[in-house]
Amino acid sequence: MTTVAARQAPGKETPADPITEYQQTYPGRADRVRHVRRHLAEHLGGFPAADDALLVLSEFATNAILHSRSRGGHFTVHVALSRDSVRLECQDAGGVWRGRHSRQHDHDARPHGLDIVEALTGPDGWGTERTPDGGRVVWARLTS
Repeated sequence: MTTVAARQAPGKETPADPITEYQQTYPGRADRVRHVRRHLAEHLGGFPAADDALLVLSEFATNAILHSRSRGGHFTVHVALSRDSVRLECQDAGGVWRGRHSRQHDHDARPHGLDIVEALTGPDGWGTERTPDGGRVVWARLTS
């Protein structure tokens, strides 16, 4: 799997002049999500929206493990932190994608992980991209 490179999604901003960036590839196993959270918490330090960022990236990592071909393989997280925002990305090996509209027709009315991500970021604050090798990058941007 290729690693995530800092990039700008169409029509989306990446943090201007990142203060720090973090990138790590993890095994596609459920026990790795706690490591993602711990490493991100260390990286974000006192960033005001750190709790929201931890929740978002935890959801992305969990989805990579449960809902992509990264299960048993690998997924990569990339974080770009600037003074007033953070961009979070999780690249997985791709697979079937249940888009925003299909989630609205689920049999229960409770919010699911990506609904919570959207509640934290707004509808334009997160999205997905395909990679040339058939993988997927799910990204979100949070401001402080």
